[in-house]
Amino acid sequence: MRQTEAWLGEYTWDFVVAQNAALCAARQALHKPTSDGYKPARMLWESRFSEPMRLLDAVEICRRCHELAPFCFYNGNTFVAIIRDVIGKLPLSSEQGYLIRSLAGHIVAGVADGSEQEAFGKFCTHFESGG
Repeated sequence: MRQTEAWLGEYTWDFVVAQNAALCAARQALHKPTSDGYKPARMLWESRFSEPMRLLDAVEICRRCHELAPFCFYNGNTFVAIIRDVIGKLPLSSEQGYLIRSLAGHIVAGVADGSEQEAFGKFCTHFESGG
């Protein structure tokens, strides 16, 4: 049974910054930290990313960092890409993996409705209980 894991452990803040820089470069957008959100997002990320946590908590950290808007552009894309990569490493069928990555991405991006949040929560409960 896997209750907690360091889901975000390999994604240092330097990785987050590089992920955003790559997304901005691909779309010819300005890659720059914001004056209001960068420091709080970095502090949150660095204080939690290497801790063992539930998968639902990892999704929540990504959502909160997106909400803090540490970069001028592509905050959602940055943190959605990270959580999708985390979920992509789970032993799921391709269909289930697609669905779970989509649900988590919607939660991180802040566009998930109640039924999507509930479905992801049920998946996490089932997954963490070894099911």
